[in-house]
Amino acid sequence: QVQLVESGGGLVQHGGSLRLSCAASGFSFSVFTMRWYRQAPGKQRELVAAITSGESTNFADSVKGRFTISRDNAKNTVYLQMNSLKPEDTAVYYCNAQLLIRSYWGQGTQVTVSS
Repeated sequence: QVQLVESGGGLVQHGGSLRLSCAASGFSFSVFTMRWYRQAPGKQRELVAAITSGESTNFADSVKGRFTISRDNAKNTVYLQMNSLKPEDTAVYYCNAQLLIRSYWGQGTQVTVSS
């Protein structure tokens, strides 16, 4: 059974940091591209960061220089380190695993940044 379980969300002050984790099971994690998306109230879901099986990364312009993405294939886990958080980063953050037409989603974790 495929599972993606996000954790690490919470309430943080403007300028603070959080690290999100996404623990995967039920598929060959190491060959999948892993992505973090977020969705703020009333807005469309947007891509935040991605890391390929070869550990190439890319980021949304809005988070470049503040967020990093990494993966630990031994632990089947992908991380999103978020620094210098801003109120506009407030959203539900979702983990996604994708390989060709296979795409799996986690349930999301709430991140709230207070001003």
